Amino acid sequence: MLTVAVTGATGAQGGATARALLVAGHRVRALTRTPDAPAAEELRRLGADVRHADFDDPPSLDPALAGADSLFAVTTPFGTDTATEVRQGQALHDAAAAARVRHIVFTSAAHADRGTGIPHYDSKAEIERHLRATGVPWTVIAPAAFMDNFAGGWSLAGLREHTFAWPMPSGTPLTLIPAVDIGAFAALVLGRPADFTGRRIDIASDTLTPAGIAAALSAAARRTVTHQALPLDQVRSHSHDLAAMFAYFATTGLDVDVAGLRRAHPEVRWHTFADWAAAQDWPALLAPAPAEPASTESASA
Repeated sequence: MLTVAVTGATGAQGGATARALLVAGHRVRALTRTPDAPAAEELRRLGADVRHADFDDPPSLDPALAGADSLFAVTTPFGTDTATEVRQGQALHDAAAAARVRHIVFTSAAHADRGTGIPHYDSKAEIERHLRATGVPWTVIAPAAFMDNFAGGWSLAGLREHTFAWPMPSGTPLTLIPAVDIGAFAALVLGRPADFTGRRIDIASDTLTPAGIAAALSAAARRTVTHQALPLDQVRSHSHDLAAMFAYFATTGLDVDVAGLRRAHPEVRWHTFADWAAAQDWPALLAPAPAEPASTESASA
């Protein structure tokens, strides 16, 4: 039984990893900036030790990591920027080294080590380089595109209109993974450090084209859904970072060995996209969004 500190514990990857570790019988120290959040309360109910930790407050990391055997580390630039992500990731790994954590598992992004030019991939590559320099035994797991993103944001808004709006050609394959599989694989790696230390592993559990994704969503949601290729300029008007990512997906692509992962690690119980889609509560997700309050201002104001 290990004591594993899990960052981002109230988020998708950290939460999935914390739950998988608890099921495997490990002690989980769930680190979060919001220990009173509902997601944190749920982890407490499951048996996790929830503690406050803030990447921007390095002194808060020391007691949070003290005595931990291992660390699951996740970082994000969304909500801040890539420079902040790098600074926070480096501070976290330095704090883990100072706490004498014996194994760090960092979740990056598939192909982030290939010089993609995608800003939030390049920031993760920089954090990976820093991790290797800490001297702490490490493993990098690098997920492909998140299935979970199709149940929110602009994808969900499009699905309400029977459209899978995705900025890629209909026939171009994309490798995919749900958060639950990331968590299961991370828990496997954390529980078997001798087998995984010093390795960087791109992970995915299925490969589908946008047309195939639309067909799977149609079956799961029981409504006709067709793929619409959003122009990259439309994405770029909101985010140059995401536009660079989709341009990479549409040209180079993410070549992750899905079949090889399934053969090598059947205990993960990898989910296909159809599995993931079938598990979603589409009636609730596709319910009309709440209407905006009516304006009290005059139409001529």
